[in-house]
Amino acid sequence: MEEISEIKEYAKEHSVPIMMDDGIEFICNYIRENNVQTVLELGTAIGYSAMRFANIRDDIFVSTIEIDIERYQQAVRNIHDNNLMDRITIYLGNALSYTFKEKFDLIFIDAAKSQYINYFEKYKNNLTENGVIISDNLFFHGMVENINLTHNYSTIKLIRKLRKYIDFLKSNQEFETTFYTLGDGISVSKRHHPNSANNKGETFL
Repeated sequence: MEEISEIKEYAKEHSVPIMMDDGIEFICNYIRENNVQTVLELGTAIGYSAMRFANIRDDIFVSTIEIDIERYQQAVRNIHDNNLMDRITIYLGNALSYTFKEKFDLIFIDAAKSQYINYFEKYKNNLTENGVIISDNLFFHGMVENINLTHNYSTIKLIRKLRKYIDFLKSNQEFETTFYTLGDGISVSKRHHPNSANNKGETFL
């Protein structure tokens, strides 16, 4: 795990966004407790979270896609150096224009925040029967709750889209979503089954 800690330090030094510790631990625990074997990650960055997921068990396979060429290349190096190329498949491209035929136990959305609704709608059919979609950065450093923390016009537009995504999850009739006040804000969305309670997940835990 020394290499993983070095990658985490590299991300900090080079301002590469990676998950907060309690957020990544939450997802890793979810993978352990729910016997997740296949993960699709939208937004590889430099491969930190994909490697954390793959290192949980030897039967976990991760597909991950990154649009930024430099981050993609760094992720490829990191995954190769950690001998995980056989269980992590990394793609270079735009997640909105790429098509995956496989189904996944867990889909992790951590790419362009302005496209979260589009990612959700595009990839929901790639879930296994009991699969979940986990989304990160729903607090966006506290600015989603308090938009006055920024005066940057582009950031304000992004925050409004994240708020719209949260409303989309709360009102979604197909999925029930639970929100967690961990890391930078996490949601777990699971498809309703015919006999499940009609809980739209409007409570933060």
